[in-house]
Amino acid sequence: MRIVIAGGHGQIALRLERLLAARGDEAVGIIRNPKQIDDLRAAGAEPVVLDLESASVEETAEVLRGADAVVFAAGAGPNSGSERKDTVDRGAAVLFADAAEQAGVRRYVVVSSMGADPDHPGNEVFDVYLRAKGAADADVRSRAALDWTILRPGMLTNDAGTGQVLLAASTGRGPVPRDDVAAVLLELLDTPAAAGLTLELISGSVPLTVAVKDIAGN
Repeated sequence: MRIVIAGGHGQIALRLERLLAARGDEAVGIIRNPKQIDDLRAAGAEPVVLDLESASVEETAEVLRGADAVVFAAGAGPNSGSERKDTVDRGAAVLFADAAEQAGVRRYVVVSSMGADPDHPGNEVFDVYLRAKGAADADVRSRAALDWTILRPGMLTNDAGTGQVLLAASTGRGPVPRDDVAAVLLELLDTPAAAGLTLELISGSVPLTVAVKDIAGN
């Protein structure tokens, strides 16, 4: 498969790229900063420098053409202000969905956030972030031309993955290693029946391959 990942230098994206490359798939990582090219190549991914805050739908669609699936894993980052939560966490996700439709790529997997809600109250930067992610998710869910899956992990950690998760429409709060998030994304990409689902993910007691099959009704 050829998988294009927005936010290709993110911690989850780099893990996913390594998993894809290890099994012989073609991972393409979209990055804004050319200084990150070597990191992507080291992960086994093909880097594409493109700023999703300023790129057009047409420019982005050119990168996506021929892909079997796309993953939106971009984010403005923890040190960014409210404005970039809207331009990246919402705006870039919508642009990426527009580009996927234009390029004819149906499978669209989103790395969202637990608590994402377009009507989330509050004025702190994290409140703005949850509204932006919620608005992006709502936009993606409205698109009949996309076979979308939205994954909302709990508190991300850098602990080694256990391969044991709880994956459900609602899990309650809890931590989850980034290793396991990347591995679940890989399983979701392999599971067309997971399309149309919004899922929460935390550490649990079910092998992640089984968890994905169960939630997809396989």
